[in-house]
Amino acid sequence: MIEPFLRPVEVTALRPTQMTVGMSEVERKRRLWREHSERDGPEFLGRHMLPVVLGPDERHWLIDHHHLALALHQEGAGHVLVNIVADLRVLKRQAFLVFMDNRNWLHPYDAQGKRQPAKDLPKSIADLGDDPFRSLAGALRRAGGYAKVPTPYSEFLWADFLRRRISAEKLAKNPEAALTKALSIARDKDADFLPGWCGAQD
Repeated sequence: MIEPFLRPVEVTALRPTQMTVGMSEVERKRRLWREHSERDGPEFLGRHMLPVVLGPDERHWLIDHHHLALALHQEGAGHVLVNIVADLRVLKRQAFLVFMDNRNWLHPYDAQGKRQPAKDLPKSIADLGDDPFRSLAGALRRAGGYAKVPTPYSEFLWADFLRRRISAEKLAKNPEAALTKALSIARDKDADFLPGWCGAQD
C-alpha cells in the first residue's frame, strides 16, 4: 500500500469496477456539475477526488464515484483528479482481479443483479450500463429510506432488494409510485440486514 496522493487522469482512461450505474443518478450529478462549473468548477473538482487503485499496465481502476465520473465525462470534462489508494502494479491481471474482489473493490453484477465474470467489466466509464433500480435506491436514500453508510456498494444491495419487490414495469411507468412503495418496504423487518436500515426495532 502507498500513501494517498493526487494526480490528474483522463476520464476515459479510468477502468470501472462495476458494470452499471443508475442513469437518473448520473443525470442528477450532471445538473449539479452544471450549477457549479461556471462559478467554482476547479474547486468543485478538487472537492470530489476519485479513489482509484493502480493496477497492471498502469491502469487506474475506479473504486467509487462511478456516477460522478460518468457525469463529468458526459459534460465534457477531459481530466479528473484521482486519489491513488493502493498500488497493485506488481500483480498479474488475474491475481489483481482476485485481490480486488477479496477487498470488495469489485462489483461485477449486471442490470438484473446477476454476477458476471470480472473479465466482462466495462473497459471505460462510457460503457457503463443502466440499472434503474440503482437510481431508485439512490432516490430512496435521499428520501430518508435508509442512512448513508461507508459499506461498499450499499446502494446496489438496496437496489437488488428493491428489484425483487417492485416490478421493472412499475418503476418505468411511475417512478414516484415506485419510490412510495420503496419507502414503505424499506422499513420492513425483511430489510434489517441491509446497510443503513432505519426501520423500527422490536
